[in-house]
Amino acid sequence: MGVFTRFKDIVNSNINSMLDKAEEPEKMINLMVREMEDTLVELKTSCAASMADKSKTERERDVLKEKMERWDGRAKLAIEKGRDDLAREALVEKKAVTNQFELIENDLVQFDAIIDESKANIVQLEEKLETVKQKRRILIQRGVHANEKMKARQAVKNASGVDATMRFEELEGRIERMEADADMVYSGFSDPSENEFSKMEHESEIEDELASLKKSMKPGKDKTSNAGDNN
Repeated sequence: MGVFTRFKDIVNSNINSMLDKAEEPEKMINLMVREMEDTLVELKTSCAASMADKSKTERERDVLKEKMERWDGRAKLAIEKGRDDLAREALVEKKAVTNQFELIENDLVQFDAIIDESKANIVQLEEKLETVKQKRRILIQRGVHANEKMKARQAVKNASGVDATMRFEELEGRIERMEADADMVYSGFSDPSENEFSKMEHESEIEDELASLKKSMKPGKDKTSNAGDNN
């Protein structure tokens, strides 16, 4: 593939579309930059070669121009000397040189067109290359930022998990300690007055129940007493 064909393919390519379809955009854009840089080098080399050829052709043209002027002067001198035969020979030589001169002039026109086109292509490719490099910088920055965000989120996630676990374990430990303390207080604390009253209440209940039981077991005595009282 020629350099100008590659240049046209590159310039006409849709960079964004290619990157969107690429599985590895960063790798793809690096390849694009490398290819564009290589093509740019070839374009500049070709342009420099054309400029060198133009300079060489211009020197050849200048030599032919001198020859044309010299044969023209000889033809005039021959006429002045009455040597029309020599004048004719001089004019024949001048004509041959003139033909070469005209061909070289046409070559120079073509060189100018080629060089102008090459320079325009170089400028266009440099602009596109700079655009692609800018996209690459953005792409790399996005990749770095995405990686940093991922690391930050993972760090937050890990830290949050650790903190939550630590807080839970700490709370669980505090509850267990509080429960243990409560058990110790409940089992170890004794109010003397409370115990004394409980004892008295218990004894009173026993005495009352005993008296009631005795009374229920002596019904005859109670009836006799009641009859004597009536008489």
